[in-house]
Amino acid sequence: MPQGLSIHIGLNQVDPEAYDGWSGDLVACEQDARDMAALAGAAGFRVGSTLLTKDATVKNVTSALRNAARTLERGDILFLSYSGHGSQVPDLNQDEADRRDETWVLYDRQLLDDELFELFGGFAAGVRILMLSDSCHSGTVARKLPDVLSPMELDRRFGVRDPAQVRARIRTVPLDVQAWHYRQHHDQYAEIQRSTRAGDRREIGASVLLISGCQDNQTSADGPVNGLFTGTLLQVWQNGRFRGDYRRFHREITALMPPDQTPNLFLAGQADRGFVRQRPFTI
Repeated sequence: MPQGLSIHIGLNQVDPEAYDGWSGDLVACEQDARDMAALAGAAGFRVGSTLLTKDATVKNVTSALRNAARTLERGDILFLSYSGHGSQVPDLNQDEADRRDETWVLYDRQLLDDELFELFGGFAAGVRILMLSDSCHSGTVARKLPDVLSPMELDRRFGVRDPAQVRARIRTVPLDVQAWHYRQHHDQYAEIQRSTRAGDRREIGASVLLISGCQDNQTSADGPVNGLFTGTLLQVWQNGRFRGDYRRFHREITALMPPDQTPNLFLAGQADRGFVRQRPFTI
């Protein structure tokens, strides 16, 4: 009988020493992780790890994923969720069309998408990997967005009405911090990219289904309780009353989101048409 294992990551802060004094304070990411863990448990998953803020280091995240890869076999499923800042670094192994690698901004450094794909490559063929990522992938639109939204829309998305307070609730890294951090860690990231030359094109035996909180050129909103994407997902899920497959789940979430934050559905690894046609969180 298939087994389900889940890993949940949520950071309300990062280590200022690793990010030029910037702590990246957020409100809802730890709660997002707890809520995803509760959803997983109710769906029958064994919750393996819930890594919050200071525990959400590269070492702990990679260790949790490697342990999962050793545990899961063909037909099993991993549910992996991340809530926190997202960023980008220059793509040195040329596996990205936009020449930027997307990252998760973990407590001690950024985890490159190349590293995630390398870890996914360690899973047995036939394992399903469901990944939900409530994070930003670009910081360029964060400057103007708050100024063009009405107070009611600011309150709906961020739980505040003052545009000056919104910028702290967008889940992206300020451009000056991105630049400083990349200079400090350039050699380390370059070595990671050299050692994972296949990058996103790596052959993966597992089937990966990602639903992310926004497109690569958009930002994700934090909120007073949940991130906008996570909160909308929970609204659509209705404590398990949702009926439909992953594509319908994605469509219904997207229909409730603002036009400048459009969730993405992305498939990687071995094609498994049966996976995407399943009811979400099916073991």
